[in-house]
Amino acid sequence: MARLADYFVLVGYDPGKRGSGDGQGQILQRFPEKDWEDNPFPQGIELFCQPSGWQLFTERNPPTFFVAVLTDINSERHYCACFTFWEAVESAQPQSHPRNGEGQEEEEEEEKEPSSPVQPAQLFAPKSLVLVSRLDHADVFRNSLGLIYTIYVDGLSVSLENVIGNLLTCTIPITGGAQRTISLGAGDRQVIQTPINDSLPVSSCSVALLFRQLGITNVLYLFCAALTEHKILFLSSSYQRLTDACRALLALMFPLKYSFTYVPILPAQLLEVLSTPTPFIIGVHSIFQSETQELLDVVIADLDGGTVNVPECVHISLLPEPLLQQTREALSMVLDPELEVADLAFPPSTISASSLKMQDKEIRAVFLRLFAQLLQGYRWCLHIIRIHPEPVIRFHKAAFLGQRGLTEDDFLTKVLEGMAFAGFVTERGAPYRSIDLFDELVAYEVKRMRAEEGNKQKILRHIKELAEKLYKNENPYPAVTMHKVQKPTEGCHLRLHQKPFPRLDEGTVQWIIDQATAKLQTAPPAVKAEKKCMVPSGPPIAAIMERNGNALANSARRLEVVRNCISYVFENKMLEAKKLFPAVLRAMKGRAARHCLTQELNLHVQQNRAVLDHQQFDFIIRMMNCCLQDCTAMDEHGIAAALLPLVTAFCRKLSPGITQFAYSCVQEHVVWTNIQFWEAMFYCDVQNHIRALYLDNNEENHADEESTEGPQEARSALEIASEQLRLWPTMSREKQQELIQKEESTVFSQAIHYANRMSYLLLPLDTSKNRLLRSSGLGDVESVSNSFVTNSIAGSVAESYDTESGFEDAESSDVANYVVRFINRFVDKVCTESGVTNEHLKGLHVMIPDIVQMHIETLDAVHRESKRLPPIQKPKLLRPNLLVGEECVMEGLRVYLMPDGREEAAGGNIGGPPLLPAEGAIFLTTYRIIFKGTPTDPLVGEQVVIRSFPIASLTKEKKINIQAQVDQFIQEGLQLRSCTFQLLKIAFDEEVASDSAEVFRKHLHKLRYPQHVRGTFAFTVGQSPKQAMQPKAKEKNPSLRTLSKNLVKNAKKTIGRQYVTRKKYTPPTWEQRSSQHFPEDNEDEISVSEEMDRSTLTPTTTIKPSDKMTINHLVERACCRDYQRLGLGTLSSSLTRSKNEPFRISTVNRMYAICRSYPGLLIVPQSIQDNTIQRISRCYRQNRFPVVCWRNSRTKAVLLRSGGLHGKGVVGLFKSQNAPTAGPSQTDSTSLEQEKYLQAVINSMPHYADAGGRNTLSGFTSAHMSSSDFSDKRQPKLGSLMKQVMGGKDDGPSTVSHGGKWGSIRASGRVSSYALNMEIGSRLAGKDLLGAQHNGTPSEPSFLRQHRASLYIIGDKSQLKGVKPDPLQHWEVVPIEVFDVRQVKASFKKLMKACVPGCPSTDPSVAYLRSLEESEWLSQIHKILQISVLVVELLDTGSSVLVSLEDGWDITTQVVSLVQLLSDPYYRTLEGFRLLVEKEWLSFGHRFSHRGAQTLAGQSSGFAPIFLQFLDCVHQIHLQFPMEFEFSQYYLKFLSYHYISNRFRTFLLDSDYERIELGLLYEEKGERKSQQVYKSIWDYIDRLNKKAPVFFNYMYAPEDGEVLRPYSNISNLKVWDYYTEETLSEGPSYDWELAQGQPEHVEEADRQDTGAPQTKRKIIWPCYDNRGRVEPDAISKLLEELHNLEMELGQVPERWKDTWDKVKASQRTEARPEGSRTPSSLLMSSGLSHHRRSLGVYLQESGVGSTLNLSLDSDTSSTSTPSSGKQGGRRSTSTLYSQFQMSESENRSYEGSLYKKGAFMKPWKPRWFVLDKTKHQLRYYDSRMDTECKGVIDLAEVESITPGTPTMGAPKTVDEKAFFDLKTTKRVYNFCAQDVQLAQQWIDRIQSCLSDA
Repeated sequence: MARLADYFVLVGYDPGKRGSGDGQGQILQRFPEKDWEDNPFPQGIELFCQPSGWQLFTERNPPTFFVAVLTDINSERHYCACFTFWEAVESAQPQSHPRNGEGQEEEEEEEKEPSSPVQPAQLFAPKSLVLVSRLDHADVFRNSLGLIYTIYVDGLSVSLENVIGNLLTCTIPITGGAQRTISLGAGDRQVIQTPINDSLPVSSCSVALLFRQLGITNVLYLFCAALTEHKILFLSSSYQRLTDACRALLALMFPLKYSFTYVPILPAQLLEVLSTPTPFIIGVHSIFQSETQELLDVVIADLDGGTVNVPECVHISLLPEPLLQQTREALSMVLDPELEVADLAFPPSTISASSLKMQDKEIRAVFLRLFAQLLQGYRWCLHIIRIHPEPVIRFHKAAFLGQRGLTEDDFLTKVLEGMAFAGFVTERGAPYRSIDLFDELVAYEVKRMRAEEGNKQKILRHIKELAEKLYKNENPYPAVTMHKVQKPTEGCHLRLHQKPFPRLDEGTVQWIIDQATAKLQTAPPAVKAEKKCMVPSGPPIAAIMERNGNALANSARRLEVVRNCISYVFENKMLEAKKLFPAVLRAMKGRAARHCLTQELNLHVQQNRAVLDHQQFDFIIRMMNCCLQDCTAMDEHGIAAALLPLVTAFCRKLSPGITQFAYSCVQEHVVWTNIQFWEAMFYCDVQNHIRALYLDNNEENHADEESTEGPQEARSALEIASEQLRLWPTMSREKQQELIQKEESTVFSQAIHYANRMSYLLLPLDTSKNRLLRSSGLGDVESVSNSFVTNSIAGSVAESYDTESGFEDAESSDVANYVVRFINRFVDKVCTESGVTNEHLKGLHVMIPDIVQMHIETLDAVHRESKRLPPIQKPKLLRPNLLVGEECVMEGLRVYLMPDGREEAAGGNIGGPPLLPAEGAIFLTTYRIIFKGTPTDPLVGEQVVIRSFPIASLTKEKKINIQAQVDQFIQEGLQLRSCTFQLLKIAFDEEVASDSAEVFRKHLHKLRYPQHVRGTFAFTVGQSPKQAMQPKAKEKNPSLRTLSKNLVKNAKKTIGRQYVTRKKYTPPTWEQRSSQHFPEDNEDEISVSEEMDRSTLTPTTTIKPSDKMTINHLVERACCRDYQRLGLGTLSSSLTRSKNEPFRISTVNRMYAICRSYPGLLIVPQSIQDNTIQRISRCYRQNRFPVVCWRNSRTKAVLLRSGGLHGKGVVGLFKSQNAPTAGPSQTDSTSLEQEKYLQAVINSMPHYADAGGRNTLSGFTSAHMSSSDFSDKRQPKLGSLMKQVMGGKDDGPSTVSHGGKWGSIRASGRVSSYALNMEIGSRLAGKDLLGAQHNGTPSEPSFLRQHRASLYIIGDKSQLKGVKPDPLQHWEVVPIEVFDVRQVKASFKKLMKACVPGCPSTDPSVAYLRSLEESEWLSQIHKILQISVLVVELLDTGSSVLVSLEDGWDITTQVVSLVQLLSDPYYRTLEGFRLLVEKEWLSFGHRFSHRGAQTLAGQSSGFAPIFLQFLDCVHQIHLQFPMEFEFSQYYLKFLSYHYISNRFRTFLLDSDYERIELGLLYEEKGERKSQQVYKSIWDYIDRLNKKAPVFFNYMYAPEDGEVLRPYSNISNLKVWDYYTEETLSEGPSYDWELAQGQPEHVEEADRQDTGAPQTKRKIIWPCYDNRGRVEPDAISKLLEELHNLEMELGQVPERWKDTWDKVKASQRTEARPEGSRTPSSLLMSSGLSHHRRSLGVYLQESGVGSTLNLSLDSDTSSTSTPSSGKQGGRRSTSTLYSQFQMSESENRSYEGSLYKKGAFMKPWKPRWFVLDKTKHQLRYYDSRMDTECKGVIDLAEVESITPGTPTMGAPKTVDEKAFFDLKTTKRVYNFCAQDVQLAQQWIDRIQSCLSDA
């Protein structure tokens, strides 16, 4: 029960203070006069009675009523109901006049009034009746005060004292929905209804009114402002409205209570309160609006104007989004129901808003729902720390926000931090109390609200239900008996003669009050039993949030990945773990994955400890760091909390007795420095312990109950607490004390535990480093890389040192002090909150410094040890496979292979995981630089990446600085570029000391540039460096060494004598120039030269016996075989001098005396003497005089080569003899001899001789033009060819336009021979190009010469200046411009940069194609092809050509070899090409060592790829004529790679002479035995070719004698894929042994590791796999399968070549009968028409075989040219070059397997026998595949064949008749065949051979 009113006060105007302008009020009377004990009298009531100030008015105002609210010091609210009326003031009376009593005063007034003649302006003063109460019953107050006023005004006969006494003694129940009727004893009756539940605010209509005044949005603004603690000011001209508005706002905030300044009506005198810094809700009369203008941070709501003004500087956080919208909609449904149906055509008539009172409740219902949604699940985040003596409860704000997914939300965060919410937790947190509407709503209705979302009807229904409850709470008894209170008569306040309010008799009132109090004390206390109960918690947040989708965003798949990864780590499957790792790190962005991680890790902790090995430890640390780095300092998802126990559980042993725990590696996160986090964690743990404390008790007491009740332990701590609180009053005092003490010690022990934990996470591993507790997180996850983590992240990252963190001086104890202070602060706060005793608290403060110190000491040891740890286990270094004889020079240095400008490997343009960067090691062997490693991207972690190149091919090495891993420091690295188009861009790992990197570079340099060629790999391979030759060779063929020594001696003798020359200049011999003294450039200086001694040089026709050996060897050289094939004379003819041959083989250079760089045997015209040759040679550079290298078998034209002429010779040769010469006569004997020489060449041509000395046109044409069938071949006009070749400076594509497009001539049928001749004649006249018109005919007709020259000399334009054409001569000079070696070098450099860029180009202008064009490589190829095609044309039309460019060993060699390749199909076979290279490149002295910079001497000159350029030209021709070459593109690549690799000796040194000097040239025979190491690339190719069809071109189907004329326009050239392709899986595929069989076992090793299901799918990466091997072309695959099947059947497999030939033969026979050729047989048949130029036949070349794409359309097969008729019957290709076949293996008349009895006492063995009719011998081999013949039976020695008998040890199963014997002169051979038929066949074959002989 409570008093209705505490005080009644009468306040009047105080006339004494009038002068000061503003008047003041004074309390005239107050009842009771002494304060109630429980409720002191509030001060300052007079201010509130006239809030706008006490003033006198000139007229009477009607009485007013309002309720002001005062808040006392205990924040209790007092409601002051003020009823104010006006009384007249006596103006004339002196102010000091005392009032003696009311009656007397009234009389006086009456007397005076009439006596004043002039009525002065009457003034009226306000007087207030005030009721002060703690209850807010405004209506009752209004009625009661109104009643008192009525009694006074109307003069009712009721004692005012009685009424006031009754009013002050009236008591009413506070709550419980009681209805009380009171009467004040004036015939009145009032009914007071108290609310059922006083926790719900009473609002009557105020809320609805507030919304009417301000509108939905404005009120929402105010609501949010109030909740987020902003200052709110209401303005209105009505005091009652101010009070109502404030009351409404408070009612909306329920269940939160406003706890700041709350003054609904602020008196004018107190306006400065508005500038208080604290939040407030205040109402002020609008007359003070101007005073409120300068308030900057106050939200002002003008109730009268309906506006809310939010200043700029104030930001009001609004409700989180879906709620805001839903609240708005709900409010508009309540306030404006017509809105919904406003657009309906037939709106329902019934809709109208509820009554104001109901509407008020509906609005409150909306807000109540809103709070239930905002705070749903709040009880799950309460931590109960103490239960007894009274509950201490904390709210875990971070967890609540995290679970609700609202961490980012301003509004909720501010609300939870606010005072109101703190009050809410204290008030509503208690687990055992009475509950109200809100508790029920938040516990039981949340699910329903979720379900109804979006359904307006249902929402409205719910709102109405709630509104009903609220209404019922305020008005429990709807049918109220009406109040009956007298009201004053209308207009009574205007009565003129109103008596003043009488003075009341204090005694009477006091007496009534005393009576009542006495009565109350005797009455028994009305105890209202509180209905306490356990507060329901409602569903946990997680259950509610599910539907929100937040939690589901993490798919189960991700969690699966996290789980798998962790289990791989603990099962030690590191490779698998590594693969999943990036995915796990990515998943960690989602919180479900982070929770999953903590749960999984928990499973692996046994007994609070899990010892890991280093790699596991590292993985776990990285996961933890990743997990933590996305957590904010609040740790709203409890991740850090879940990890906290784990970081002290996972550890690794560093050394005996020293263990490193995970916490030392995860300290870098803000969350550890956040004291709120620690508090929440602490409270959480305390709660668990306290719960356990009571659970244990219960289990002991209620063991039996439990079984019936089921899972009882699942009860939450709050439930247990509520149970305990219920029992508390029933417990004995001792029991209570015991519980209190238990709880206190629980908290205390946790505090100690936490002090330890905090020191773990706050003290850095390296305490000396002074890591400050950083305020920022860790940056990106990856930054916690391996090496960091192990050697303490803390240390290395935190070297920076900032002072903000509260460190002033950098003593080592700083960290300790800081940590101690931090922990002390924490302990103080939590212990005082949770009621730890003071003694305990002191003890803690003493303990903390010791804990910290102790921990620092253990950390020091750990830090020391962790420093010693080897860096994290990097992937183990993979050893590269080495060749036989290849040895490691330097063990692997750990490096990263960085991606260069080629994007494929880095996952660029084709996508896919990046193979680079890869981590592995770089190895230096005697032969190669090899990188082998694995990609750092774990998705391709089990692939192996290999990049290597021969050391000899290194062209550039530069130091670079690279950032190897995103997160690591810049490391030093190297960029190594190789001319095999490979780039190794490596960054040394930090473990590689920089000096070992230096050592690596030095070794590399030494190996790259050995002092002498002997130092190269081809020599050093497989032997100790000391011995130069293998001893085996000596025993076998002793004469060899002596021979080469003799040779060298002789040569040296001849050259030995040096003397200073006459002024006549002879170029220094080449050897001298190649030595260091003469750099390449000063060739033209006159210098000491080695003039040969004439006497020793005059060659004799009889050869000394000592030279016979030499000659024999020379004859066996390739060139000699070729000369014989070409019919260019035999050696015997040169000795016996038969005159019928035009050419002879001269031995003049057999001692390499005349020309050091020429071969020993040369072809010269028959008529020229050797001594003439010697003289002629001097006119040419390097003494390289013209020699014949090829003859056209049809036109008999010859191709000659030579060096360029020296200046002297040229002029003498070409100026006509009778012309006057300037200076001394130059007609020297040598130039005449030179002329004779050239004439001899011309005479050798048959048509020249036939025509009687002069070559007339008709003779020439009739003899040759008509007979040759070149007319239907595609043939460009020669003239146009010449034009293009000679075309001025510009040798780029632009000159092509002069000669018309080549292609245009192709189809023009027969070219008239007359035109052809005219063209040539005119073109060769040496006129400059400009003279010619565009159609190609010359402008001056006088130049038409009717004959074509017999010999064209192609020379360098610069050398042939001033040469006049001479009509009498038969030769003509074609001056052309060529590029020199310098240009080739420059171009090649640019080409390499284009194809293998060092880094990705950011600049789009440096695109691949552009840089390719700028390199001008293709222009050079175009030029070479152009010249070659011109020469081919000339030779084909019967003119001989002498190519005489530069020194005769670079471009000359390129052109001459290409001409032969184009003209002669033999050179397009494997054997022929080898011969061509040996003859033109090796024998004729292309300077391989010099151009390849193979030794130290060549280092300065650099690498010039002349031979590579030639191979590229061949590749271009191959592309255009894919059916003309027996070898594949792979063969060309193989040569390109190995001519610079120095693996073979073939391409070493600069000439035959040097090779002999080293004893290289003839050792091949002698050294055959050392099988493993191949000295010659040709042997290697032969052997490989027998094994596999790598070098073979399946499309080979040549035309007989076809001359190829490729297009050379740049548009027709393709970039060779040799420059761009790479195979990272195995490195370059050109070292065949290395690549073989490697992939299979690698994969098996990986397979065991994976549990994943295997798929049959093959993924082939362009830059990784060797396509040819992984996915071979159809034919290779079939051959391979055939081979495997034969092996399975146990047969000796057939050679692939034989199989292939058989297939071709059968194809041919099938194709014949039908007459029409099908495309498939097209490939095989050789009779393709001339449209063979790569129409659709496209062979994609690959490492192993070739992919066949036969897209030959059927129409092309029928469109053969007219002549194809006679070609149709041509013989098969297999016979095409059998005439040239020298190698024994190919001549096999009959072959098969026979058993042969060994020599005496040896067993029978099966052998493979080959009967060779050509060589007339029977050879046998170990097996069919064997290349080495094991023995030969010469058939000439066979005497007889007889049937034999089985002897001991013969095969048992064979029929006796299958045995036969072969008797030779030396011994008897016993044979045995498989069966009788075979034996018979063998006997027959051998017999027939014998009879043939």
